[in-house]
Amino acid sequence: METVYTSKRIFLNSGNHYPAEVFPGGIVVSGIDGKVTRVLSSWAAVDHYLKDNEGDFEHYDFGDLLLMPGLIDTHVHINEPGRTEWEGFHTATKAAAAGGFTTICDMPLNSIPPTTSVANLRTKVKAARKKIFVDVAFWGGLVPDNQCELRRMIAAGVIGFKCFLCPSGVEEFPHVTEEQVCEAARLIEGTGAVLAFHAEVECHRPHTDTQSNISDPFKYRTFLESRPDRMEQQAIELVAKVAQQYDVRTHIVHLSSAQALPTIRQARAHGGRLTVETCHHYLSLAAEDVPDARTEFKCCPPIRDRTNQEQLWRAIQAGEIDLVVSDHSPSTPQMKLLTDGKQRGNFLEAWGGISSLQLGLPLFWTHCQRYGLTLEDTVRLLCTEPARLSGLEQRKSRLEPGYDGDICVWDPEATFTVTEDMIEFQHKATPYLKRTLHGVVHATVLRGTIIYHRSEVPAFGPPLGNILLASRDKLASDNAEDSNTDSFKRHTVNTSSEEEVELEDVVDL
Repeated sequence: METVYTSKRIFLNSGNHYPAEVFPGGIVVSGIDGKVTRVLSSWAAVDHYLKDNEGDFEHYDFGDLLLMPGLIDTHVHINEPGRTEWEGFHTATKAAAAGGFTTICDMPLNSIPPTTSVANLRTKVKAARKKIFVDVAFWGGLVPDNQCELRRMIAAGVIGFKCFLCPSGVEEFPHVTEEQVCEAARLIEGTGAVLAFHAEVECHRPHTDTQSNISDPFKYRTFLESRPDRMEQQAIELVAKVAQQYDVRTHIVHLSSAQALPTIRQARAHGGRLTVETCHHYLSLAAEDVPDARTEFKCCPPIRDRTNQEQLWRAIQAGEIDLVVSDHSPSTPQMKLLTDGKQRGNFLEAWGGISSLQLGLPLFWTHCQRYGLTLEDTVRLLCTEPARLSGLEQRKSRLEPGYDGDICVWDPEATFTVTEDMIEFQHKATPYLKRTLHGVVHATVLRGTIIYHRSEVPAFGPPLGNILLASRDKLASDNAEDSNTDSFKRHTVNTSSEEEVELEDVVDL
């Protein structure tokens, strides 16, 4: 049975064959595979469909609410297994659904084990079974001793590989040298896999008078000065070099320092395949506003000053930043040093990471009018480009026939105040508490099924999310269940099934 979703405001994010603007009408989704089968591009078309198919469909009318493609966040840390008390698949994907996100991409740390081998990827997949409310794809990790696993992990389905150029903060995920990065780049050339960088390097910092502040680690300025812009700048110079030297897709995660933008421009001008993301916290928060001893604001790279923030917004306006993500990186209140004790509020010792997965759309939308950004810009930065980065652009990010029926239903004009009782991720510590934001998500649809509906007591459907594993044509495994015609062959693990999830131990390269 088909399901039809109607509204006075629909934005398809489509190509040339369907309305490019917001229009009244409907979207028809198959009850068999969850794909969009038909676009009803006017109220007259809706009326005809309802009359011609009476009793053969389910109908949900959302009135004046805006329907658009489900959002995609390519930078989320789900710490299960091993550190599930920080964040697990159930709570993270539930938060994503409540925020209008229908697909997220899990980073290779901070779970134990990290996703640095096919065996560890299998462990992750098994941990996700029957728990995820939205679709989940996986990043692999590049660490010093796993070069022999890289092409096997590509064949098994990871998006690409994240690496650190400085210590990651967890011993099971050590950082890599320039030589190790170059060796990895040679190994993955031509596969379509992405090489993503936490772009900070440790720099020698000469003694200055400001270093006397080290005696007061509870001041945010102390932490900010411990991770200066040049840490990012020097790292991004290395990334730019790799992007120009190798035929590999390179990506900078969580850009914080606008000082690195000229290096990024130059690398692209010289043919480097380099994309860059920034995060909601760098666009919504400024160093001047961070209270001392409020370690829920700590992240790496750090939140910088308001002048830097304005430069990041200008880069978004100019199209120099490709996408905006959460970098949802939760931990326990004890790890964040938010509980009573002598170290409470110590920025230098607290875990770095900001929780915001559920809030991405309103955080971004709240500032759009000020910077002249449109609905189309929002969908491009929070959906289209994340889909392209993760190899999902032939399946996600549009509401037209053949694409997944993933829908975000929201009210762009409404406002709300962030409170602990509305937060679905595991720990409620976030710098956005008590902030008033624009844009309220009312429902989220995954492949034609409503998985979240806003009400006094939020209603969630069953965890129907699938795991998305992407094999490139050259390295595709023989047992792919579903495939696309682009450079990726997609296969899906149905995590709501009782069947065991297995990845091949041996991938024939």
